[in-house]
Amino acid sequence: MALLRKINSKARAEINTGFGSNTSAYGGRFINKDGNANIEKRGVGILEQISWYHTLLAIPRWKFIALIFIYYIVINLLFACVYYVLGPNHIAGMVYHSPTERFSEAFFFSCQTFTTVGYGRVNPVGVLTSGIAAFEALLGLLTIALITGLLFGRFAKPVAYLRFSENAVIAPFQGITAFMFRVAPYKNTTLLDAEVKISLAMALEENGKMVNKFYPLTLEYEKVNALTISWTIVHPITEESPLYKYTKQDFSEATGEFMVFLKAFDDMFSNTVVARTSYTFKEIIVGAKFEPMFNRSEEGHKTILHLGKLNSYIPADIDFSFSTESVKEKVTSNS
Repeated sequence: MALLRKINSKARAEINTGFGSNTSAYGGRFINKDGNANIEKRGVGILEQISWYHTLLAIPRWKFIALIFIYYIVINLLFACVYYVLGPNHIAGMVYHSPTERFSEAFFFSCQTFTTVGYGRVNPVGVLTSGIAAFEALLGLLTIALITGLLFGRFAKPVAYLRFSENAVIAPFQGITAFMFRVAPYKNTTLLDAEVKISLAMALEENGKMVNKFYPLTLEYEKVNALTISWTIVHPITEESPLYKYTKQDFSEATGEFMVFLKAFDDMFSNTVVARTSYTFKEIIVGAKFEPMFNRSEEGHKTILHLGKLNSYIPADIDFSFSTESVKEKVTSNS
């Protein structure tokens, strides 16, 4: 159920967000946890709506390797069937005692031709078989070139090796409360000049109609010089926050999503890398705080980053007794 009360009047909504305001036109979240847009495109053929190059660069490593092996096996099975149908008179040097062995000879002859290895024991006879073998060899050369380019693209593509906490929290912060989540690098990369922006999307009632509203959130720190350990990103819930005076019940009843956009400079790639994720209100733990995830080593010479604790949190008491004066006093006293 959407929260019907008005948002904090001091919070200003974004206009040029790239998202529409009609709530009935959207299903689910705007951005998936993995950072991809929650969009399904229709109206064009599958070959038009998918960039196969981008897809092959983005799929998991095990799927990419599996596709290569599947393609290799299937294409050689097809050519093996062709050679088998042509008969032994068109392929010299085959040694077999049964149809199964004959097919295996044809299959491995296809593998040797496809990869341009050509051991020499088995060879095509006649113009037709030689033409098919020549075409297969050309197809093999093109395939090897394509796979080599994709492998290089996958290794050379700038990637933000960052992990976000599965949940965000509403935690105590300098006498008030704050929205928080964590991010940490998980590989031996050096990320510099990291910058993060957060937009809060909410479904609100306006003139008797439910509309999407988008609010940029002010952060404790929007930039850090180097992202080498975990970074807890904090949005203080002050009077200027659209979440001001929200209670635990409000978070459970409201429809909202925090969209996170992070970019940093990777000195290894000499390029900017980006990462995205989002947190819906259902993925927020109200009344919790993150546990520390790094500490000094026993020798005292290194800092140990425990990536397994990225999402570890403990309960925390939150004061939901709101008043403008009390918040001002808390902020002033902490500054």
